[in-house]
Amino acid sequence: TPAPATTAAVGIDAGITSLVTLSTGEKIANPRHERRDRARLAGAQRELSRKAKGSANREKARRRVAKIHARIADRRRDFLHKLSTRLVRENQTVVIEDLTVRNMLRNHSLARAISDASWREFRSMLEYKCAWYGRELLVVDRWFPSSKLCSACGTLQEKMPLNVRTWQCACGAAHDRDVNAARNILAAGLAER
Repeated sequence: TPAPATTAAVGIDAGITSLVTLSTGEKIANPRHERRDRARLAGAQRELSRKAKGSANREKARRRVAKIHARIADRRRDFLHKLSTRLVRENQTVVIEDLTVRNMLRNHSLARAISDASWREFRSMLEYKCAWYGRELLVVDRWFPSSKLCSACGTLQEKMPLNVRTWQCACGAAHDRDVNAARNILAAGLAER
């Protein structure tokens, strides 16, 4: 059944250090489930590689590795379900950025962190939950310069390297990069509607 209607709208900027940043200014930290269990997983995989193929001990070691993978996946899915349900229930309109995760995974220095963040799964959860609860999900074009655009005056900065987390616009507004991007995503989504 559709949830009660509300007038709230939220823009969501996905990231790695904070999993999502909302246009309200709230940052939700990335729990990094895979990183937390990385040492245990590596040890179990080393044990598995030492076992003789076809042996009962190899099967036991394979199950141990599978359990660790399942634990990581279950914890990640649980966190994303709770977050997506909260966002959909609280807001009538949810605006996200269209990210090409497959292309971003080609960057070998960020691939593991992007996979651990699981942006694609989060987006699919938002899509079907918005349909369930009668909410609206808007998607902004991936080339929209959400980080470089001042949310106060609309001035576009020429360059903005990833290491710049806060910046000052010529109009005098001080911006946190992620919060500014989330506000711009919300504005662009509502404008395209």
